[in-house]
Amino acid sequence: MHNNKGLKPDVGFEGVGSDMELQWSRVLERLKTECEEGVFNSWFKPLALVNVDEGCAVMAAPTRFMRNWLQSNYAERIRQAWSKENPDVTDISIIVLSGFKSAEPQGTLLDNDEQDEARPSASERKQTAAGRKPKASGETRVVQNNSGTEFGAPLDPRFTFDSFVVGKSNELAYAAARRVAENTAVHFNPLFLHGGVGLGKTHLMHAIAWANKQMFPERRVLYLSAEQFMYQFISSIRFKDTMSFKQKFRSVDLLMIDDLQFIANKESTQEEFFHTFNALIDHHHQVVISADRSPTDLEGIEERIRSRLGWGLVADIHPTDYELRLGILQQKANSVPEVEIQTEVLEFLAKRITSNVRELEGALNRMVAHATLIGRPITMEMTQEVLQDLLRANDRRVTIDEIQRRVADYFNIRLSDLLSSRRARQVARPRQIAMYLAKEMTSKSLPEIGRKFGGRDHTTVMHAVKRIDELRQTDSVLEEDILHLERIFST
Repeated sequence: MHNNKGLKPDVGFEGVGSDMELQWSRVLERLKTECEEGVFNSWFKPLALVNVDEGCAVMAAPTRFMRNWLQSNYAERIRQAWSKENPDVTDISIIVLSGFKSAEPQGTLLDNDEQDEARPSASERKQTAAGRKPKASGETRVVQNNSGTEFGAPLDPRFTFDSFVVGKSNELAYAAARRVAENTAVHFNPLFLHGGVGLGKTHLMHAIAWANKQMFPERRVLYLSAEQFMYQFISSIRFKDTMSFKQKFRSVDLLMIDDLQFIANKESTQEEFFHTFNALIDHHHQVVISADRSPTDLEGIEERIRSRLGWGLVADIHPTDYELRLGILQQKANSVPEVEIQTEVLEFLAKRITSNVRELEGALNRMVAHATLIGRPITMEMTQEVLQDLLRANDRRVTIDEIQRRVADYFNIRLSDLLSSRRARQVARPRQIAMYLAKEMTSKSLPEIGRKFGGRDHTTVMHAVKRIDELRQTDSVLEEDILHLERIFST
Protein backbone atom coordinates (compact mmCIF):
# COMPACT_ATOMS: atom_id res chain seq x y z
CA MET A 1 0.00 0.00 0.00
CA HIS A 2 1.45 3.33 -1.05
CA ASN A 3 0.39 6.36 0.94
CA ASN A 4 1.40 9.86 -0.06
CA LYS A 5 1.19 11.13 3.48
CA GLY A 6 0.41 10.15 7.05
CA LEU A 7 0.79 6.68 8.46
CA LYS A 8 1.74 3.73 6.35
CA PRO A 9 -0.07 0.54 7.36
CA ASP A 10 2.03 -2.59 7.80
CA VAL A 11 0.43 -4.55 4.95
CA GLY A 12 -1.28 -3.60 1.70
CA PHE A 13 -3.53 -5.39 -0.80
CA GLU A 14 -3.82 -5.05 -4.51
CA GLY A 15 -7.10 -3.76 -5.86
CA VAL A 16 -7.62 -0.98 -3.33
CA GLY A 17 -7.83 2.35 -5.16
CA SER A 18 -5.59 5.26 -4.31
CA ASP A 19 -8.55 7.29 -3.01
CA MET A 20 -9.42 4.54 -0.58
CA GLU A 21 -5.79 4.22 0.44
CA LEU A 22 -5.75 7.91 1.32
CA GLN A 23 -9.01 7.59 3.24
CA TRP A 24 -7.66 4.60 5.18
CA SER A 25 -4.49 6.56 5.97
CA ARG A 26 -6.59 9.42 7.38
CA VAL A 27 -8.74 6.95 9.36
CA LEU A 28 -5.56 5.66 10.98
CA GLU A 29 -4.50 9.23 11.74
CA ARG A 30 -7.84 9.82 13.49
CA LEU A 31 -7.49 6.66 15.52
CA LYS A 32 -3.96 7.56 16.53
CA THR A 33 -5.03 10.95 17.88
CA GLU A 34 -7.93 9.42 19.83
CA CYS A 35 -6.02 6.80 21.82
CA GLU A 36 -2.73 6.11 23.53
CA GLU A 37 0.29 5.23 21.41
CA GLY A 38 0.55 1.73 22.88
CA VAL A 39 -3.10 0.99 22.08
CA PHE A 40 -2.71 2.26 18.53
CA ASN A 41 0.46 0.27 17.86
CA SER A 42 -0.99 -2.92 19.36
CA TRP A 43 -4.43 -2.95 17.76
CA PHE A 44 -4.91 -0.49 14.90
CA LYS A 45 -1.56 -0.23 13.13
CA PRO A 46 -1.40 -3.94 12.16
CA LEU A 47 -4.76 -3.66 10.33
CA ALA A 48 -4.80 -3.52 6.54
CA LEU A 49 -7.53 -2.26 4.23
CA VAL A 50 -8.90 -4.96 1.92
CA ASN A 51 -11.84 -3.28 0.22
CA VAL A 52 -14.67 -0.76 0.58
CA ASP A 53 -17.88 -1.92 -1.06
CA GLU A 54 -21.55 -0.97 -0.67
CA GLY A 55 -20.94 1.09 2.45
CA CYS A 56 -18.86 -1.58 4.22
CA ALA A 57 -15.14 -1.17 4.89
CA VAL A 58 -13.41 -4.55 5.00
CA MET A 59 -10.18 -4.72 6.97
CA ALA A 60 -7.82 -7.59 7.71
CA ALA A 61 -6.22 -8.57 11.00
CA PRO A 62 -3.21 -10.93 11.13
CA THR A 63 -4.69 -13.34 13.72
CA ARG A 64 -8.03 -14.57 14.95
CA PHE A 65 -7.18 -13.34 18.43
CA MET A 66 -6.65 -9.78 17.18
CA ARG A 67 -9.83 -9.91 15.09
CA ASN A 68 -11.88 -11.04 18.10
CA TRP A 69 -10.41 -8.37 20.36
CA LEU A 70 -11.04 -5.60 17.84
CA GLN A 71 -14.58 -6.86 17.36
CA SER A 72 -15.30 -6.82 21.09
CA ASN A 73 -13.60 -3.58 22.06
CA TYR A 74 -12.88 -1.20 19.17
CA ALA A 75 -15.37 -1.94 16.38
CA GLU A 76 -17.56 1.10 17.03
CA ARG A 77 -14.54 3.40 17.30
CA ILE A 78 -13.24 2.18 13.91
CA ARG A 79 -16.69 2.55 12.35
CA GLN A 80 -17.03 6.12 13.64
CA ALA A 81 -13.58 7.02 12.33
CA TRP A 82 -14.56 5.69 8.91
CA SER A 83 -17.90 7.54 8.95
CA LYS A 84 -16.17 10.83 9.75
CA GLU A 85 -13.81 10.31 6.84
CA ASN A 86 -16.38 8.84 4.42
CA PRO A 87 -20.10 9.24 5.34
CA ASP A 88 -20.98 6.50 2.86
CA VAL A 89 -19.24 3.93 5.11
CA THR A 90 -21.87 2.80 7.60
CA ASP A 91 -20.54 -0.64 8.49
CA ILE A 92 -17.23 -2.43 8.94
CA SER A 93 -16.11 -6.01 8.54
CA ILE A 94 -12.99 -7.49 10.12
CA ILE A 95 -11.56 -10.67 8.63
CA VAL A 96 -8.53 -12.82 9.36
CA LEU A 97 -5.78 -13.10 6.75
CA SER A 98 -2.95 -15.50 7.37
CA GLY A 99 0.51 -14.68 6.10
CA PHE A 100 1.03 -11.52 8.12
CA LYS A 101 4.46 -10.83 9.54
CA SER A 102 4.21 -9.91 13.18
CA ALA A 103 6.80 -9.50 15.87
CA GLU A 104 7.58 -12.71 17.73
CA PRO A 105 8.08 -12.19 21.48
CA GLN A 106 11.60 -12.84 22.66
CA GLY A 107 12.38 -14.47 25.97
CA THR A 108 8.66 -15.15 26.54
CA LEU A 109 7.59 -16.67 29.83
CA LEU A 110 4.20 -17.85 28.57
CA ASP A 111 3.07 -21.39 29.28
CA ASN A 112 2.01 -23.68 26.42
CA ASP A 113 -1.65 -22.61 26.32
CA GLU A 114 -0.76 -18.93 26.41
CA GLN A 115 1.88 -19.35 23.70
CA ASP A 116 -0.79 -20.89 21.45
CA GLU A 117 -2.68 -17.59 21.67
CA ALA A 118 0.43 -15.48 21.19
CA ARG A 119 1.84 -16.94 17.98
CA PRO A 120 0.52 -17.81 14.50
CA SER A 121 -0.68 -21.36 13.95
CA ALA A 122 1.47 -23.98 12.21
CA SER A 123 -0.74 -23.84 9.12
CA GLU A 124 -0.30 -20.05 8.96
CA ARG A 125 3.48 -20.38 9.18
CA LYS A 126 3.51 -23.06 6.47
CA GLN A 127 1.39 -20.91 4.17
CA THR A 128 3.74 -17.98 4.64
CA ALA A 129 6.82 -20.13 4.02
CA ALA A 130 5.30 -21.56 0.85
CA GLY A 131 4.48 -18.09 -0.46
CA ARG A 132 0.81 -18.91 -0.90
CA LYS A 133 -1.83 -16.27 -1.28
CA PRO A 134 -3.39 -15.49 2.12
CA LYS A 135 -6.85 -16.89 2.68
CA ALA A 136 -9.63 -15.01 4.45
CA SER A 137 -11.43 -16.84 7.22
CA GLY A 138 -13.86 -16.22 10.05
CA GLU A 139 -15.34 -12.98 8.72
CA THR A 140 -17.17 -11.04 11.41
CA ARG A 141 -19.35 -8.02 10.70
CA VAL A 142 -19.67 -5.50 13.49
CA VAL A 143 -21.83 -2.39 13.53
CA GLN A 144 -21.73 -1.16 17.12
CA ASN A 145 -20.20 -1.53 20.57
CA ASN A 146 -21.43 -0.46 23.99
CA SER A 147 -19.79 2.20 26.08
CA GLY A 148 -16.76 1.14 28.05
CA THR A 149 -13.32 2.32 29.10
CA GLU A 150 -10.55 2.70 26.57
CA PHE A 151 -9.01 -0.72 27.14
CA GLY A 152 -11.73 -2.40 29.19
CA ALA A 153 -14.88 -4.30 28.31
CA PRO A 154 -18.16 -2.54 27.44
CA LEU A 155 -20.62 -1.90 30.28
CA ASP A 156 -24.23 -3.00 29.90
CA PRO A 157 -26.57 -0.05 30.67
CA ARG A 158 -29.23 -2.49 31.91
CA PHE A 159 -27.03 -3.68 34.77
CA THR A 160 -27.45 -1.04 37.48
CA PHE A 161 -28.22 -1.16 41.19
CA ASP A 162 -31.78 0.02 40.47
CA SER A 163 -32.45 -3.03 38.30
CA PHE A 164 -30.90 -5.50 40.76
CA VAL A 165 -33.45 -7.34 42.92
CA VAL A 166 -32.20 -7.99 46.44
CA GLY A 167 -33.06 -11.07 48.50
CA LYS A 168 -31.56 -13.14 51.31
CA SER A 169 -29.32 -15.02 48.89
CA ASN A 170 -27.52 -11.91 47.62
CA GLU A 171 -28.01 -9.18 50.24
CA LEU A 172 -24.41 -9.28 51.54
CA ALA A 173 -22.94 -9.11 48.03
CA TYR A 174 -25.29 -6.26 47.14
CA ALA A 175 -24.49 -4.24 50.28
CA ALA A 176 -20.76 -4.70 49.76
CA ALA A 177 -21.01 -3.72 46.09
CA ARG A 178 -22.86 -0.52 46.97
CA ARG A 179 -20.29 0.35 49.62
CA VAL A 180 -17.48 -0.01 47.08
CA ALA A 181 -19.38 1.98 44.43
CA GLU A 182 -20.27 4.89 46.70
CA ASN A 183 -16.90 5.39 48.41
CA THR A 184 -13.37 6.09 47.24
CA ALA A 185 -11.96 3.89 50.01
CA VAL A 186 -13.45 1.01 52.00
CA HIS A 187 -11.95 -1.09 54.76
CA PHE A 188 -12.27 -4.35 52.79
CA ASN A 189 -10.07 -4.71 49.76
CA PRO A 190 -10.43 -6.72 47.61
CA LEU A 191 -14.13 -7.48 47.33
CA PHE A 192 -14.50 -11.04 46.07
CA LEU A 193 -17.91 -12.11 44.69
CA HIS A 194 -18.57 -15.76 43.96
CA GLY A 195 -21.54 -17.89 42.97
CA GLY A 196 -22.96 -20.06 40.20
CA VAL A 197 -23.88 -19.10 36.66
CA GLY A 198 -26.64 -16.53 36.21
CA LEU A 199 -26.90 -15.42 39.86
CA GLY A 200 -25.90 -11.77 39.39
CA LYS A 201 -22.11 -11.46 39.78
CA THR A 202 -21.61 -9.67 36.47
CA HIS A 203 -24.70 -7.51 37.09
CA LEU A 204 -23.24 -6.26 40.37
CA MET A 205 -19.84 -5.55 38.84
CA HIS A 206 -21.37 -3.48 36.04
CA ALA A 207 -23.52 -1.68 38.62
CA ILE A 208 -20.42 -0.81 40.65
CA ALA A 209 -18.74 0.65 37.57
CA TRP A 210 -21.75 2.73 36.52
CA ALA A 211 -22.37 4.11 40.02
CA ASN A 212 -18.72 4.82 40.77
CA LYS A 213 -18.17 6.63 37.47
CA GLN A 214 -21.31 8.70 38.09
CA MET A 215 -20.38 9.70 41.64
CA PHE A 216 -16.67 10.20 40.99
CA PRO A 217 -16.22 11.16 37.29
CA GLU A 218 -12.51 11.82 37.74
CA ARG A 219 -11.77 8.24 38.84
CA ARG A 220 -10.35 5.70 36.42
CA VAL A 221 -12.62 2.64 36.48
CA LEU A 222 -11.75 -0.51 34.57
CA TYR A 223 -13.94 -3.59 34.14
CA LEU A 224 -12.96 -6.62 32.05
CA SER A 225 -13.02 -10.41 32.14
CA ALA A 226 -10.04 -12.50 33.18
CA GLU A 227 -9.93 -13.79 29.61
CA GLN A 228 -9.54 -10.24 28.30
CA PHE A 229 -6.87 -9.54 30.91
CA MET A 230 -4.93 -12.55 29.61
CA TYR A 231 -5.33 -11.54 25.97
CA GLN A 232 -4.10 -7.99 26.66
CA PHE A 233 -1.13 -9.38 28.55
CA ILE A 234 -0.28 -11.74 25.68
CA SER A 235 -0.63 -8.91 23.19
CA SER A 236 1.73 -6.71 25.18
CA ILE A 237 4.36 -9.46 24.99
CA ARG A 238 3.77 -10.03 21.29
CA PHE A 239 4.22 -6.34 20.47
CA LYS A 240 6.95 -5.81 23.08
CA ASP A 241 4.85 -3.29 24.98
CA THR A 242 4.67 -4.77 28.47
CA MET A 243 5.53 -1.46 30.17
CA SER A 244 2.46 0.18 28.65
CA PHE A 245 0.36 -2.76 29.85
CA LYS A 246 1.67 -2.46 33.40
CA GLN A 247 1.17 1.31 33.50
CA LYS A 248 -2.42 1.07 32.30
CA PHE A 249 -3.52 -1.60 34.73
CA ARG A 250 -1.64 -0.29 37.73
CA SER A 251 -2.81 3.30 37.38
CA VAL A 252 -6.57 2.68 37.64
CA ASP A 253 -8.51 3.65 40.76
CA LEU A 254 -10.95 0.75 40.58
CA LEU A 255 -10.10 -2.53 38.85
CA MET A 256 -12.78 -5.20 38.36
CA ILE A 257 -11.97 -8.60 36.86
CA ASP A 258 -14.78 -11.04 36.10
CA ASP A 259 -14.57 -14.87 36.00
CA LEU A 260 -11.12 -15.24 37.52
CA GLN A 261 -11.34 -19.03 37.16
CA PHE A 262 -10.53 -18.56 33.46
CA ILE A 263 -6.82 -18.04 34.20
CA ALA A 264 -6.53 -21.32 36.11
CA ASN A 265 -3.27 -23.07 35.14
CA LYS A 266 -2.17 -20.01 33.11
CA GLU A 267 1.06 -19.50 35.05
CA SER A 268 2.42 -16.39 33.33
CA THR A 269 -0.93 -14.59 33.36
CA GLN A 270 -1.31 -15.42 37.06
CA GLU A 271 2.17 -14.01 37.71
CA GLU A 272 1.22 -10.70 36.07
CA PHE A 273 -2.16 -10.64 37.83
CA PHE A 274 -0.41 -11.21 41.16
CA HIS A 275 1.90 -8.22 40.69
CA THR A 276 -0.91 -6.01 39.35
CA PHE A 277 -3.09 -6.95 42.32
CA ASN A 278 -0.31 -6.19 44.84
CA ALA A 279 0.53 -2.86 43.21
CA LEU A 280 -3.08 -1.68 43.39
CA ILE A 281 -3.63 -2.87 46.97
CA ASP A 282 -0.36 -1.27 48.11
CA HIS A 283 -1.52 2.07 46.71
CA HIS A 284 -4.98 1.68 48.29
CA HIS A 285 -6.75 1.33 44.96
CA GLN A 286 -9.91 -0.80 45.05
CA VAL A 287 -10.04 -4.26 43.46
CA VAL A 288 -13.20 -6.28 42.81
CA ILE A 289 -12.96 -9.89 41.63
CA SER A 290 -15.60 -12.47 40.73
CA ALA A 291 -15.41 -16.23 40.19
CA ASP A 292 -17.65 -19.27 40.17
CA ARG A 293 -16.37 -20.46 43.55
CA SER A 294 -14.66 -19.15 46.66
CA PRO A 295 -10.90 -18.36 46.70
CA THR A 296 -10.06 -21.49 48.69
CA ASP A 297 -11.85 -23.68 46.14
CA LEU A 298 -10.28 -22.19 42.99
CA GLU A 299 -8.39 -25.10 41.44
CA GLY A 300 -5.42 -24.19 39.24
CA ILE A 301 -4.92 -20.79 40.92
CA GLU A 302 -1.65 -20.27 42.83
CA GLU A 303 -1.86 -20.48 46.61
CA ARG A 304 -0.38 -17.00 47.09
CA ILE A 305 -3.14 -15.51 44.90
CA ARG A 306 -5.90 -17.43 46.68
CA SER A 307 -4.51 -16.24 50.02
CA ARG A 308 -4.54 -12.59 48.96
CA LEU A 309 -8.04 -12.83 47.50
CA GLY A 310 -9.25 -13.67 50.99
CA TRP A 311 -7.71 -10.53 52.51
CA GLY A 312 -10.84 -8.44 52.07
CA LEU A 313 -14.49 -9.48 51.97
CA VAL A 314 -15.59 -12.74 50.34
CA ALA A 315 -19.31 -12.54 49.50
CA ASP A 316 -21.17 -15.62 48.32
CA ILE A 317 -24.22 -15.24 46.06
CA HIS A 318 -26.44 -18.24 46.76
CA PRO A 319 -29.02 -19.75 44.43
CA THR A 320 -32.24 -17.74 44.39
CA ASP A 321 -35.21 -18.63 46.57
CA TYR A 322 -38.87 -18.44 45.51
CA GLU A 323 -39.47 -14.91 46.83
CA LEU A 324 -36.44 -13.50 45.03
CA ARG A 325 -37.34 -15.21 41.75
CA LEU A 326 -40.87 -13.82 41.98
CA GLY A 327 -39.53 -10.32 42.68
CA ILE A 328 -37.25 -10.51 39.63
CA LEU A 329 -40.15 -11.59 37.42
CA GLN A 330 -42.41 -8.84 38.73
CA GLN A 331 -39.77 -6.20 38.04
CA LYS A 332 -39.23 -7.59 34.56
CA ALA A 333 -42.98 -7.69 33.88
CA ASN A 334 -43.33 -4.04 34.97
CA SER A 335 -40.77 -3.07 32.33
CA VAL A 336 -43.10 -4.29 29.54
CA PRO A 337 -46.40 -2.52 30.37
CA GLU A 338 -47.75 -3.13 26.86
CA VAL A 339 -48.21 -6.83 27.72
CA GLU A 340 -50.42 -7.96 30.60
CA ILE A 341 -49.02 -10.90 32.56
CA GLN A 342 -51.20 -12.57 35.16
CA THR A 343 -49.82 -12.90 38.69
CA GLU A 344 -50.47 -16.64 38.71
CA VAL A 345 -48.23 -17.00 35.65
CA LEU A 346 -45.35 -15.23 37.41
CA GLU A 347 -45.85 -17.36 40.52
CA PHE A 348 -45.89 -20.51 38.39
CA LEU A 349 -42.61 -19.59 36.70
CA ALA A 350 -40.95 -18.67 40.00
CA LYS A 351 -41.76 -22.12 41.35
CA ARG A 352 -40.87 -24.15 38.28
CA ILE A 353 -37.71 -22.46 36.92
CA THR A 354 -35.13 -22.56 39.68
CA SER A 355 -31.80 -22.97 37.88
CA ASN A 356 -30.69 -19.34 37.47
CA VAL A 357 -31.90 -15.82 36.83
CA ARG A 358 -30.86 -15.74 33.17
CA GLU A 359 -33.04 -18.71 32.35
CA LEU A 360 -35.91 -17.21 34.33
CA GLU A 361 -35.72 -13.91 32.44
CA GLY A 362 -35.28 -15.79 29.17
CA ALA A 363 -38.53 -17.66 29.79
CA LEU A 364 -40.41 -14.40 30.37
CA ASN A 365 -38.85 -12.87 27.26
CA ARG A 366 -40.03 -15.82 25.17
CA MET A 367 -43.60 -15.40 26.38
CA VAL A 368 -43.60 -11.64 25.83
CA ALA A 369 -42.21 -12.13 22.31
CA HIS A 370 -44.84 -14.79 21.57
CA ALA A 371 -47.65 -12.59 22.85
CA THR A 372 -46.39 -9.57 20.90
CA LEU A 373 -45.80 -11.36 17.61
CA ILE A 374 -48.74 -13.79 17.63
CA GLY A 375 -51.19 -11.59 19.51
CA ARG A 376 -52.14 -14.19 22.16
CA PRO A 377 -52.66 -13.17 25.80
CA ILE A 378 -50.21 -14.62 28.33
CA THR A 379 -52.21 -17.23 30.25
CA MET A 380 -51.31 -20.38 32.14
CA GLU A 381 -52.25 -22.48 29.13
CA MET A 382 -50.10 -20.40 26.79
CA THR A 383 -47.20 -20.47 29.27
CA GLN A 384 -47.18 -24.25 29.53
CA GLU A 385 -47.41 -24.59 25.75
CA VAL A 386 -44.66 -22.11 24.83
CA LEU A 387 -42.26 -23.18 27.60
CA GLN A 388 -42.91 -26.91 27.61
CA ASP A 389 -39.29 -27.80 26.77
CA LEU A 390 -37.90 -25.49 29.45
CA LEU A 391 -40.37 -26.65 32.09
CA ARG A 392 -39.64 -30.29 31.32
CA ALA A 393 -35.90 -29.69 31.66
CA ASN A 394 -36.34 -27.93 35.01
CA ASP A 395 -38.43 -30.75 36.44
CA ARG A 396 -35.21 -32.70 36.95
CA ARG A 397 -32.37 -30.21 36.72
CA VAL A 398 -29.50 -30.66 39.10
CA THR A 399 -26.05 -29.36 38.22
CA ILE A 400 -22.77 -31.11 38.90
CA ASP A 401 -21.59 -28.04 40.83
CA GLU A 402 -24.61 -28.30 43.11
CA ILE A 403 -24.03 -32.02 43.65
CA GLN A 404 -20.40 -31.37 44.55
CA ARG A 405 -21.30 -28.62 47.04
CA ARG A 406 -24.08 -30.62 48.70
CA VAL A 407 -21.98 -33.79 48.99
CA ALA A 408 -19.02 -31.85 50.43
CA ASP A 409 -21.33 -30.20 53.00
CA TYR A 410 -23.03 -33.49 53.87
CA PHE A 411 -19.75 -35.30 54.57
CA ASN A 412 -18.16 -32.20 56.15
CA ILE A 413 -15.20 -32.00 53.81
CA ARG A 414 -13.82 -29.12 51.76
CA LEU A 415 -14.99 -28.80 48.18
CA SER A 416 -11.37 -28.38 47.09
CA ASP A 417 -10.55 -31.77 48.66
CA LEU A 418 -13.44 -33.38 46.81
CA LEU A 419 -12.00 -32.12 43.50
CA SER A 420 -8.37 -32.81 44.40
CA SER A 421 -6.22 -35.92 43.85
CA ARG A 422 -6.34 -36.95 47.52
CA ARG A 423 -7.08 -40.66 47.95
CA ALA A 424 -7.79 -40.79 51.69
CA ARG A 425 -10.96 -42.79 52.36
CA GLN A 426 -12.77 -39.87 54.01
CA VAL A 427 -12.41 -37.97 50.70
CA ALA A 428 -12.39 -40.76 48.10
CA ARG A 429 -15.74 -42.27 49.09
CA PRO A 430 -17.69 -38.97 49.03
CA ARG A 431 -16.03 -38.22 45.67
CA GLN A 432 -17.29 -41.54 44.28
CA ILE A 433 -20.78 -40.82 45.63
CA ALA A 434 -20.75 -37.37 44.00
CA MET A 435 -19.71 -38.92 40.67
CA TYR A 436 -22.45 -41.53 41.03
CA LEU A 437 -25.10 -38.87 41.69
CA ALA A 438 -23.80 -36.76 38.79
CA LYS A 439 -24.29 -39.74 36.47
CA GLU A 440 -27.74 -40.54 37.86
CA MET A 441 -29.16 -37.03 38.19
CA THR A 442 -27.72 -35.12 35.22
CA SER A 443 -27.56 -35.67 31.48
CA LYS A 444 -23.80 -35.12 31.37
CA SER A 445 -21.54 -37.70 29.72
CA LEU A 446 -18.84 -39.59 31.63
CA PRO A 447 -16.01 -37.47 30.12
CA GLU A 448 -17.89 -34.26 31.04
CA ILE A 449 -18.34 -35.48 34.62
CA GLY A 450 -14.66 -36.43 34.80
CA ARG A 451 -13.60 -32.96 33.72
CA LYS A 452 -15.73 -31.40 36.47
CA PHE A 453 -13.93 -33.56 39.04
CA GLY A 454 -10.44 -32.16 38.56
CA GLY A 455 -9.96 -33.34 34.98
CA ARG A 456 -10.31 -37.05 35.67
CA ASP A 457 -10.63 -39.69 32.95
CA HIS A 458 -14.07 -41.10 32.10
CA THR A 459 -12.91 -44.56 33.21
CA THR A 460 -12.49 -43.19 36.75
CA VAL A 461 -16.10 -42.04 36.73
CA MET A 462 -17.22 -45.39 35.32
CA HIS A 463 -15.41 -47.23 38.13
CA ALA A 464 -16.94 -44.93 40.78
CA VAL A 465 -20.48 -45.50 39.46
CA LYS A 466 -20.00 -49.26 39.37
CA ARG A 467 -18.46 -49.33 42.85
CA ILE A 468 -21.26 -47.30 44.47
CA ASP A 469 -23.86 -49.45 42.69
CA GLU A 470 -22.30 -52.54 44.25
CA LEU A 471 -21.94 -51.04 47.74
CA ARG A 472 -25.58 -49.94 47.82
CA GLN A 473 -26.55 -53.60 47.86
CA THR A 474 -24.53 -54.46 50.98
CA ASP A 475 -23.75 -51.24 52.89
CA SER A 476 -26.88 -49.98 54.64
CA VAL A 477 -25.17 -46.84 55.96
CA LEU A 478 -24.02 -45.79 52.48
CA GLU A 479 -27.48 -46.59 51.10
CA GLU A 480 -29.05 -44.29 53.69
CA ASP A 481 -26.55 -41.53 52.86
CA ILE A 482 -27.41 -41.67 49.17
CA LEU A 483 -31.16 -41.78 49.80
CA HIS A 484 -30.84 -38.75 52.06
CA LEU A 485 -28.86 -36.83 49.42
CA GLU A 486 -31.39 -37.74 46.73
CA ARG A 487 -34.18 -36.38 48.95
CA ILE A 488 -32.23 -33.11 49.34
CA PHE A 489 -31.99 -32.69 45.58
CA SER A 490 -35.66 -33.49 45.01
CA THR A 491 -36.94 -30.80 47.37
